[in-house]
Amino acid sequence: MLKKQTVWLLTMLSLMVVLSVYYIFSSNGNDLAFVNDGQETATEDAVPATQSEEDIDVENIENVDSDELFTTIRMEIQDERSRKKSQLTDVVASANASPTEKDEALQEIDSLEELSSKESIIQQQLLAATEYEDILVRSDGEKVHVHVKAEELSNTEAANIMQMVRDEFGKDIVTEVNFQPTAK
Repeated sequence: MLKKQTVWLLTMLSLMVVLSVYYIFSSNGNDLAFVNDGQETATEDAVPATQSEEDIDVENIENVDSDELFTTIRMEIQDERSRKKSQLTDVVASANASPTEKDEALQEIDSLEELSSKESIIQQQLLAATEYEDILVRSDGEKVHVHVKAEELSNTEAANIMQMVRDEFGKDIVTEVNFQPTAK
């Protein structure tokens, strides 16, 4: 059984991730907080007081710099998996859940952690072995998507990436390799 402190810690970490995503999607990532010390100052980046939270579009991914895109996607994936793990942890900690349900929840938690680990291993190997600016590896269960930030990606490089994915995930996995041109 998980202790209340562990559940509290997971909740706080999830909250931190959500807030981080919010600030990344905000109009200017440099204005993270505003403290009114009584002095009137005007900046062109300040949000007008009449603008409500509904008017601010935090879901628009087009506002994200290309340098932050992979990081933003990683954070969204991590946040979604954290929520899923939290739900599964609640099932495991529940007194009403059957032993079979608890076992299935534990197995799914293990598979989520294994999936994250495999994605991380491939990212780290590719970044260490190549000169790509950034790499994003994500799996949706049936397919592994590899996005490479590079000027161009040759067929040989794509084939090598696909082989690395097959070595890590298994021979039967479908792999999709794309590249995003670097901003100059």
